[in-house]
Amino acid sequence: MRSLFTLCLSLLLVACAAPKYTVDDGRKVDESLLASIRAYGDGEQSLRPAIVRSAMLKDPTCDHQWELPFAVATSYGWADNDRVAWVRGLNVDERLTVVAAAPNSPLNPGDKLLAVAGQKDADSERLLATLADARDAGKPFQVTLSSGAGRTVHPFEVCRGYARLAPPNTPEVQDYHWLLSLHSLEISKAQLTQDEALWAVLWTQGLSEEGGARMKTYHYGTKIVGTLYNLATLATGLHGAALAAQAAVNTAKVAAQSVASEIVKQQLIEQGKALAAQRIREGLIDAGKELSKQQVMNGLQAAAANRSALSGVAWIASSVFDQADQWAFERAEKLGADTLAGFSLHQKLLERSLAGNAFALDIERLESLSKLAQGKGLDAQVQAILRGFKASELALEIGAMPLATASETFSYESASDPGNERFARGLIDAMLDIPAESGSPKK
Repeated sequence: MRSLFTLCLSLLLVACAAPKYTVDDGRKVDESLLASIRAYGDGEQSLRPAIVRSAMLKDPTCDHQWELPFAVATSYGWADNDRVAWVRGLNVDERLTVVAAAPNSPLNPGDKLLAVAGQKDADSERLLATLADARDAGKPFQVTLSSGAGRTVHPFEVCRGYARLAPPNTPEVQDYHWLLSLHSLEISKAQLTQDEALWAVLWTQGLSEEGGARMKTYHYGTKIVGTLYNLATLATGLHGAALAAQAAVNTAKVAAQSVASEIVKQQLIEQGKALAAQRIREGLIDAGKELSKQQVMNGLQAAAANRSALSGVAWIASSVFDQADQWAFERAEKLGADTLAGFSLHQKLLERSLAGNAFALDIERLESLSKLAQGKGLDAQVQAILRGFKASELALEIGAMPLATASETFSYESASDPGNERFARGLIDAMLDIPAESGSPKK
């Protein structure tokens, strides 16, 4: 009897000592955050296989980064209600949870990491840092799952330019840097095909390759190891990155209030949102519905306004968006992918009035990319994707309109140093200097 009592007591102590993770208790959560968490998961599930596919380029001329065949997220550090939203939306709790995986990945969506490279840590941010270090070492390493199973992970090389998504609490955030681009979550609403997801990845890499030197000239010096940036290359859903993104959004709003040109651009963007609401009411939001010429031109204008409204390092990056288009076009062909995926992705975004991203083309980029396709004898296919509209004809009609192109407002020489204010050069650049241990951006 005494031995039975001792056994029960031991089991009770073990149960009490075991960590408790958030479960979905049915409580009310922020529905906007929940929707963004699901969009984040959808986007990651599209991009991760494309990232693996991009490694097949094996391009010796580009700078390289190490990648993993899976993506993780964690609700560690989020508020109670938000942690429930993470569980409900993606089955993510405080542990590092796999939210997306490429075919043949050793880990699958839903797997939860207990240890990385032999190191176990209840602090998910520290464990994430261990995962980042193991990835960047470029050698196979072991992970242990919560089930006790062990897996061997093989990092692989891709061309520099991590393609990542905005944190779910700030779904509209976009930022472009030579090391990493953050894309707004609205691109996941386009329901990316495999080739369109590959286009997004190749474009991001092309932006780094074509614009890296110019961006570095604008702001020299980087700090990478041991920073929030390093963790964000693995999980932009990380709480510290989410806080930094919110601070960046607030800073941008304050700055825009004092700049008349920014207000004009914002008005254009708001007009685009109003058009989206109207089209939803009219039942035109489904793909395949034809847009009028005016609606097409409004969409191109909204894309130009979005590009022109970028600031900091992203402002410099915007000057080579068209070169990134060409880079993606040429690499898609090398990989046997649809070279017109950039057009189809643009058209999907246009039909959904989603212009707050890098893949909705302005007229300048559309015309340049159309000439590339024409050179390959694909002019008829492009017109079919664009519902019969020709970029050259649209350019003539839109040319006299204000904010017709982003290039008209861009001058590299006029992009003066914005100073030392946090987020002055953009979210990613600021994250290079934010210690991961802080969990929050510096004031």
